[in-house]
Amino acid sequence: MYSRIWTFIRQNSIRALLTAEDAIYKISGGKKPASEFCLRADPHKIDTDVKIIRSSSYSTDIAKFNPDGSISDDDFVIVTTTDFHFEDDNEENSKSFDRFFRQLEEIRPDLVILTGDIIVTKYQQIDALRFARAMEKTGIYWTAVFGNHEVREEKGFYKYLLLKNFADYPHCLCKFGPDEMYGYGNHTINIIGSGNTLRQTLFMFDSGRDIRDRLRREYNIPDDMNGYDFLKKEQIDFYKNEIDRLKAAYGEFNSMMYMHIPLKEYEHVFKGNEKDGYIPSGECEILYGEQYESVGSSPFNSGMFDAILEKGSTKAVFAGHDHVNDWCAVYKGIYLVYSLHGGYSPYHMGYKTDKPESEWVQGVTVTTLHGGEIASIRPSYNRKYLEK
Repeated sequence: MYSRIWTFIRQNSIRALLTAEDAIYKISGGKKPASEFCLRADPHKIDTDVKIIRSSSYSTDIAKFNPDGSISDDDFVIVTTTDFHFEDDNEENSKSFDRFFRQLEEIRPDLVILTGDIIVTKYQQIDALRFARAMEKTGIYWTAVFGNHEVREEKGFYKYLLLKNFADYPHCLCKFGPDEMYGYGNHTINIIGSGNTLRQTLFMFDSGRDIRDRLRREYNIPDDMNGYDFLKKEQIDFYKNEIDRLKAAYGEFNSMMYMHIPLKEYEHVFKGNEKDGYIPSGECEILYGEQYESVGSSPFNSGMFDAILEKGSTKAVFAGHDHVNDWCAVYKGIYLVYSLHGGYSPYHMGYKTDKPESEWVQGVTVTTLHGGEIASIRPSYNRKYLEK
């Protein structure tokens, strides 16, 4: 009860502050407050034909609709991006935001998915509301999963509040997820087709931050194994059980999975190192892109990819985290995809290489579904907006 009351007070205080800042921003001609990057980007409304059909504590069913009100089976377009790393008083925030909304206006997707490390400012809760408010202006349904930089706790009040600041907006499809599961934001989105068919299920998972001592005990992880976090057993069990539940209700269907920290299997696509460079491993088909940094997966493999192969539903996995890896590859029949990162304030190719901005890899990844199948996965780079 205390947490709910404090959440109510805190959120309404922030909203009052933002209302005052809006007025100051207009009076000052856009000069103050300097951190109001969302207003400076000026997102425009983009109408879509998508509507929510039903919703539960961890899932939302959506569909495209025809003008006559019937459910449409037209192509469904999903835009993913990652790692904006909106930071305090960084002028690059506006550039990141501006390029992102130009992509949305051009592509006009049916759904936007953000794979983590979005808001990392000092006043994170305030900027989370700013961001969600800006997304609401577009009229596009969107969702997000947490990255390793956004929070410094696993399931605490501030992580809860950050997600709530997103989820309170009507076009945000974020859910807190089952209480017994690790973290916040484990949820699903079901894309429904005509005749009550299931076109796709999208699984969203909180991939955590780094390996904690309690995880060593629980998973028998050696003391000298350190690094990024991994998907937990209860998340894998949830995934398998949900596949079975949906299959019983709809029959065979396809699905995709989204998280921040890439699965261990991403390491099979390229071989090499940052000093000498990377070359294809020969273990899979690379559809596009390059690798410029090591895969930031966990050293511990908890078995999610094995579960994907076992259940046979998921055809694509999307991750963020590694800012300058922009590839899409097929490994053991599964698309492994890096969502293009959207940020100009964190490290990017300009820091990692001597390549000019005309070769940087910020942007969005566009997935098109034809019926219940993946028709295409392609990158859309922000460099196309450079002045010629």
